[in-house]
Amino acid sequence: MGNVADAAAQTYQDLPAAGALTAGVTVREVLDTPALAGATLLAGATGLDRVVQRLNVMEVPDVLPWVKAHELLLTTGYPVRATPDGVPALLAALDDRGLAAVGIKLNRYLDELSADALAVANVRGLPLIRLPDGIGFDDILNQVLTEVLNRQAALLERSEEVHRTLVSIVLEGGGLNELVCEMADVLDGPVLVTTADGRVLAEGGSADELAALRQTSCFEPSGRFLTEREPRGVHRHDDFDGWHAVVPVVAGKFDHGRIATFSRGRPLDEGDLHVLERAATVAALAVTKQLAVRAVEGKYRGDFLRDVLSARSGSRERIVAHSESLGWDIDRPLVVVVAELDPSTMLAQRPGPELRPVQERFAAAWEGAVRMRDARAPVVGFTQEVVALLGVPPGADPDRIVREVVREVSGDGGGGRRSFATGVSRIVDDPERVSEAYVQARRAVHVGRQMHGTGAVAHFDSLGTFRLLSLVRDPAELRGFVAETLGPLATEDDPDAADLRRTLQVLLDTNLNVAEAARRLFVHYNTLRYRIGKLERMLGPFPTDPDLRLDLALALKVLQMRGL
Repeated sequence: MGNVADAAAQTYQDLPAAGALTAGVTVREVLDTPALAGATLLAGATGLDRVVQRLNVMEVPDVLPWVKAHELLLTTGYPVRATPDGVPALLAALDDRGLAAVGIKLNRYLDELSADALAVANVRGLPLIRLPDGIGFDDILNQVLTEVLNRQAALLERSEEVHRTLVSIVLEGGGLNELVCEMADVLDGPVLVTTADGRVLAEGGSADELAALRQTSCFEPSGRFLTEREPRGVHRHDDFDGWHAVVPVVAGKFDHGRIATFSRGRPLDEGDLHVLERAATVAALAVTKQLAVRAVEGKYRGDFLRDVLSARSGSRERIVAHSESLGWDIDRPLVVVVAELDPSTMLAQRPGPELRPVQERFAAAWEGAVRMRDARAPVVGFTQEVVALLGVPPGADPDRIVREVVREVSGDGGGGRRSFATGVSRIVDDPERVSEAYVQARRAVHVGRQMHGTGAVAHFDSLGTFRLLSLVRDPAELRGFVAETLGPLATEDDPDAADLRRTLQVLLDTNLNVAEAARRLFVHYNTLRYRIGKLERMLGPFPTDPDLRLDLALALKVLQMRGL
């Protein structure tokens, strides 16, 4: 979680206040220009805050294909002089295209606008302006367009100032925390940067405002920003009394996350969005720099941990001393945890350069989740896996510790919203035995995925006979053993065979206690006796042959394994 900006946050340069500039002028401001002195608002007063960014003149009846959003459309009424009844429908169509306002001269081709036309304008909030008779369109076009261009030039100048200031922050050694603090001051509201899947990396603004934002529908209860429901642009939600703007943080082909700002006091506009886009560019630079630094540090840490995991790091004293120099504590009871992203079609189709950010985010998610609970635990991301050495306090349940971290990573921890398998070793209290625990955790990942499928969390001690079965490298050998042992019961898509396998499994689990097995299966005692006879005819005398019972139990275990 990033730092919250406070009153002592450093400001690098005085920048224009938020909301001072927009990419155009409002209709209200247009009415105040000298060229429109004496103009009258006929209808659509609720739309006076619409923004005008361009102007157009209506000379033909079929003007719709040439109309653009945020236009002020000027007309003498000549194109509609013969069809005044069609004006209400025309106004509705113009409003659908995002027109800002209509300026019309009356008493030349149209004496007045009908009550229906005025009603449409009022309902839609489309300002209808009666233009003064003595003013030419060229004067209106010149004055309003000049003001629009001046605003746009000022907006570009402001965004350039913001860009230069933010770049200087990064060049002077600042990171995301400094960037969001500066942007919170510029935009006069909370600003945050997240990963692509919504894990908050840094945030700036009032602590109270940031806490209140966590209660809105923009966030999960865990604090994850719902990036999948927040496309680029300015948005409003019913449970947030204000506006927020979201822009992706992209560098090349890599989506590094989102930058978002929130405002309760004023509407956010395209000007704010433009400034936020400049901030996103600099944020991408900061993220890229951070990743580069982390890659160098990670390689150094990863090389040492790889030596520890492969028992090539030297004596116990050297391992402990070197770990302490890296900020790690491995001279205590701990478990080795290995996490691997589950294979999927989407990942399999990704080329190497595009897959790398996914793996980096996954490793960063594990590092963040572990740091919150155990700041001195080693966490390193390798090419195919993430390895963590989690400390186990006296009396603590290691399985619970691991599951809390897994829940954090798979929830708001930023693991890319992708499923992954996790393996846990036995507790070790000697750094020289970490390599043994690593082998156990890797075995737990592999077997756990076979036992439970994607998203499995498996402890080495819970693997039982699956550990031995997983050592058989040839899946065909296991399939052949199942077919030979179970015979017709090996058919997995046959409901009758599945029912008999269930009966056989319960009989073996209850050590052939017919009464107890019947109770667990919810069948009559005589019914179960009939099934036992049927199973004996298919499989052999398993009630009296312990070796056959062992073979059957192993075959049923093999059927539980996946990916064979």
